Parts: sequence; C-alpha cells; structure tokens
Amino acid sequence: MRYTTLPKTDIKVSKICLGTMTWGNQNTQEEGFAQMDLALDRGVNFFDTAELYPVPAEQKTYAETERIIGNWFKKTGNRDKVVLASKIAGTGDYTAHIRTNGFSKAALNEAVEGSLKRLKTDYIDLYQLHWPERETNTFGVRDYDHNPDDSWTDNFNEILHSLDTLVKSGKIRHVGISNEKAWGTMRYLEESKQHNLPRMITIQNAYSLLNRVFEGDMAEVAIREDIGLLAYSPMAFGVLSGKYIKGTAGDQARLKLFPRFARYSSVNCTEATKRYLKIAEDNHMTLAQMSLAFVTDRPFMTSNIIGATSLEQLEENIDSIDIVLNDTILKAINEVHADIPNPAP
Repeated sequence: MRYTTLPKTDIKVSKICLGTMTWGNQNTQEEGFAQMDLALDRGVNFFDTAELYPVPAEQKTYAETERIIGNWFKKTGNRDKVVLASKIAGTGDYTAHIRTNGFSKAALNEAVEGSLKRLKTDYIDLYQLHWPERETNTFGVRDYDHNPDDSWTDNFNEILHSLDTLVKSGKIRHVGISNEKAWGTMRYLEESKQHNLPRMITIQNAYSLLNRVFEGDMAEVAIREDIGLLAYSPMAFGVLSGKYIKGTAGDQARLKLFPRFARYSSVNCTEATKRYLKIAEDNHMTLAQMSLAFVTDRPFMTSNIIGATSLEQLEENIDSIDIVLNDTILKAINEVHADIPNPAP
C-alpha cells in the first residue's frame, strides 16, 4: 500500500480508501465485515461512510452502513487502526426522511451524535458536508444555471462556527466538503482564514475516466490551496469494469438493481468506455485496474475511494495501487478524453 497524509495534518492515510455505501443493501453485515477485514489486512486504513448510506437512500435502511461499521469496531477492537470519515446529509427530497434543517447547528449536532452512537466511537477523524445547501450544478448537471429565486442565504460562517464547537469538543477532528464547486470551496477557505475557524482539508467529488470535470477550476484550487480530493465513483458505478459492455454483469450489479442510476450509461459514456477497455487490454491490464491507477496518481488526489460488492472485486481494486501508468498509456487515455470529454459530468 502507498500512503499520504490528510492535508494540513499528520494523519497518515492509505491512497486507497474503502468506500462503504453498499453495506446494508447490496451487501450484508457479514460481507461488510469481510471487506473491512481484507482491506485492513491489505494496508487500507482509511474508511469512508455517511449517515445517508446505504444507497439508494431509504427510510428503512437509513444509516445501516454506519451501524455495520460500528458493530465491526465492537467485534474487532480495530477503531484505533482506522482513519474514519463520515458525512452529514444535505437537504433535498432525497433526504427528507432524515431531516429538513440543512446544516444548522441543531442539524449538525444531531447528525454527529447519531453517527458517533451508530459507529460506536467517541470521535470521527474527518467529518464532511455531503453536498451544498444552495442550488448549484451537482450530481450530473454539467453547467451552472443560476436561480434568482433560490431561498438559500449565505451561512458559511455559521456552519464553520458550528463545526468549530464540535471540533473543540473532540467529537470530530477535521472537516471536509463533498460535491462542492470552486466558489463554495473558496468561500469556506476564506471564512476559515479570516475568522480562525476550522479549515476544510478535503473535498469528496466524483472523478473518473468518464468524469474529469474536477480538472477544471477545482484542480487549481486543490493544488494551490492544499485541499485534497477524495475521489468517489472512480469506477463509474461499475461501468469502468467493462462488465456491462462485455455482458458479464451479475444480477446483483448496481445498474441492474438500480437502473435509474444512469449517470454513466449514456451513448458517449459507452463509446468512451469501449475505447478505454481496448487501451487496458492492449496493455495487459483489466479496465478496472487501469481506471483506478489513473485516478490514484493524479497530482491533486489524496485518496481514491473504491467500492466493491465482492471480495474478488475488492482484491482487484486494491491491487491497482501497484500499477503506475506509463506516458504511452496516459497519452492514449488523453486522446480518448479529447474526443469524448467528460461524458458523465
């Protein structure tokens, strides 16, 4: 395994982070336990979860993933071996069953207390805001279309003050953002700088061969401001395994179970994936390994969040840490990207 540190800290984390959003729906507790056992044995010390998980978010499974992780901590006593990240759910119809008061002080306190109880821990190493409260282009929307009737009012300072209280209490150690844009990221950083408030040290956004939107304004922000990317969906919901093109996807594959998750299923995504698959096979790699190796070695990357529904997938994904793509492969990848840029924003 290779390691880095969370920006502005001395916390060592693996360049591969274990994603957990299938546990409690696509995966049982026992399967989640087995994945955590394997990941830790392979040197993965960074686990990412959220109160929202498992996905898709439903009242009946709310926060089941955190409960599974907490039960594993209780069973194994491995809490001190794991750098643990979780998130408060943002507002919207998708999360109305959780709460409707956004990132208010009451909401943040409730969310953190609930996560700590379920995770059976006294602290969370990295606590993240799952997506912005304001209306902006997240979750597959390519361009920003301003809504002058958006009822949101600027509350960056208020949120950071609430998080400051939680940091000082010892319940969370550091803070981060997710599904955020360049403007929101810089606003958080400026507020923390001007008012001596907790600094957002990471941003968790989608990033893969099919979605390199982060390489626009956000890449410069990440590098110049030292806020590290935690890349989610590096496999594009499994599309970048090649199994849907090859027709080898099992009945429990995510897009077969949840066909409405169509972010990476467009005609352009399929064409780009076919080209990436040929590059991988021409260079004696699986498409999954090439896709993950590409993401892991980006200069703005802190950790690559992998997810799996089987131990075999998890092994293959973790093995990608040993692959470094040469200039010839990177050139071929970038040629595809030039022809079909960001087909899944």
